[in-house]
Amino acid sequence: MTLTELRYIVTLAQEQHFGHAAERCHVSQPTLSVGVKKLEDELGVLIFERSKSAVRLTPVGEGIVAQAQKVLEQAQGIRELAQAGKNQLTAPLKVGAIYTVGPYLFPHLIPQLHRVAPQMPLYIEENFTHVLRDKLRNGELDAVIIALPFNEADVLTLPLYDEPFYALMPSDHPWTARKTIDAAELNDKSLLLLGEGHCFRDQVLEACPTLSKGGDSRHTTVESSSLETIRHMVASGLGVSILPLSAVNSHHYAPGVIEVRPLTAPAPTRTVAIAWRASFPRPKAIEILADSIRLCSVVKPSAEQSA
Repeated sequence: MTLTELRYIVTLAQEQHFGHAAERCHVSQPTLSVGVKKLEDELGVLIFERSKSAVRLTPVGEGIVAQAQKVLEQAQGIRELAQAGKNQLTAPLKVGAIYTVGPYLFPHLIPQLHRVAPQMPLYIEENFTHVLRDKLRNGELDAVIIALPFNEADVLTLPLYDEPFYALMPSDHPWTARKTIDAAELNDKSLLLLGEGHCFRDQVLEACPTLSKGGDSRHTTVESSSLETIRHMVASGLGVSILPLSAVNSHHYAPGVIEVRPLTAPAPTRTVAIAWRASFPRPKAIEILADSIRLCSVVKPSAEQSA
């Protein structure tokens, strides 16, 4: 039983004439007749009652043709799905980002993607790196925006931009008189950090290695769940903190509330990258996503990417 044979019997039922049905199917009349007879022999029933003047469906043939029509419609649906799949920018794209990237990137990325891929619905999510890793692996997300290193079997990564860290402090802090802040001095002050699970926390601790030892009583570490909460705590005078460049200017405080200073060279940085499964069948969508991120990012492309 083939789709061609099913199309023969559906068309013959509609035309009730072998010649007309053959013409609609773009085959010769003998070819159509042989196809119909072959299907009847395979099923072991007569689908059509034939006479010199007419071709009529038998009672069992009516049910067979009705079912054949449904099968042909479903087959067409499969073809339409496949055709849509050829355009890699029409199916939804599910993108995740770490908490310290998403709030500062998505407001710019979403309209940019709508401009370059208006038919591609976008679903976004913010989460911890380990959660994004799991969702990428099981197919719940198509691509994730994370900070390197990010090592996962059968997953590709593409560096997008390098982002330096900046010191954030209340405007009346004595460090505001300096042009740069030495990261080593942060160990001796009240430092506001993201809580456990945030990769940016680990990167800040790496930039301040004595802080991570936890044995120095001269500093008081306060942990928070988001960079925005930390920003509010700094504005309230509770301490100083470290922010990535993309988060530096995304606030609405009046002048004279907080101040930002670069860290003394060589300043610590992070590399933001996009990761996706090597088997993901829509490389064009990944390319458009990566290009859009670079275009709307507030920082320069990574050295590897610009090389």
